[in-house]
Amino acid sequence: MKRNIQFREALSSALADEMTADPSVFVFGLDVPDHKRIFGSTAGLLEKFGPERVFDTPLSEDAMTGAALGAALAGLRPVHVHIRVDFALLGMNQIINMISNLRYMTGGQIGKLPIVIRAVIGRGWGQSAQHSKSLQGMFAHFPGLKVVMPSSPQDAYSLLRASIRDDNPVIFLEHRWLYDVVGEVDDAHAVPLGLANVRRHGKDITLVCTSWMNVEAHKAADLLARRGVEAEIVDVRSIAPLDAATILKSVRRTGRCIVADYDWSFCGFAAELAAQIHHGCFKELKAPVERVGFAHTPCPTTRPLENLFYPSAKTLVRAAERLLGLDEMDLSQEKFYTYEVNFKGPF
Repeated sequence: MKRNIQFREALSSALADEMTADPSVFVFGLDVPDHKRIFGSTAGLLEKFGPERVFDTPLSEDAMTGAALGAALAGLRPVHVHIRVDFALLGMNQIINMISNLRYMTGGQIGKLPIVIRAVIGRGWGQSAQHSKSLQGMFAHFPGLKVVMPSSPQDAYSLLRASIRDDNPVIFLEHRWLYDVVGEVDDAHAVPLGLANVRRHGKDITLVCTSWMNVEAHKAADLLARRGVEAEIVDVRSIAPLDAATILKSVRRTGRCIVADYDWSFCGFAAELAAQIHHGCFKELKAPVERVGFAHTPCPTTRPLENLFYPSAKTLVRAAERLLGLDEMDLSQEKFYTYEVNFKGPF
């Protein structure tokens, strides 16, 4: 069945379909069954599956992440929701010292460890330094974890279903501004973990993007097209495992690349990817790989400072102009950072 639905609806639909197909799947976490239902992404689940499979938790990330681990060891498939990725840091002992290592440390005697940890990332209403992180590079740093970042309703649906079915622990990161995005979702369309997606074809420059930066990249590509520049957009989607082959193929063809990662660039995923691109495309590169990400400061609170901290389509256009040796185009009449008018909160 094909339908046009919001990103949030795609997530709740994926959860409902997997919970219907497999009674071992359950969803839990702070605010999962409350009236706002994690930005609507768990809407309808409590009514359909009841409080034994859809339930709230104490505000204790370490203990609750440990409960997810115990449930997976007992043969269940938990989906544990951290409404802020920042506070998943409080469960890092469970995630890094236990969950990521157990299959290896038991020599494969633990054959399956199916845990999905959903976490909300990105800006909202003046979130400041404690509610604004992404951390995909940090999670991907540790062997044993898969890291997924959908940026469309179809990917939200298909990748969440694939993550729940996977026998390995998966960190599933969702940008809060994506919840309102509408797109076509085909229930029959499967998207396996570990594949990037070329979302727009072009011949002059490759924009390799994670999460919300794909939305900004499409606007940047439209602006660049006004002056005859064709930008190709590659949505990484899967941070770990990484589909380097699709990315390198694009860069070898265009000869120029901007890695737009929704995170700090210093010591982050963008740095790793830039290194791989330089190594794999050295002969074809016409300019060094450019990295675009958060300013290397804690996230500020006021909107004008937030707009300096977070990169936008304008940031990408300016970076592309530098790589292509073009004069700056007049963007004074363009509006950037407008999506917050659709964001309903709560944070």
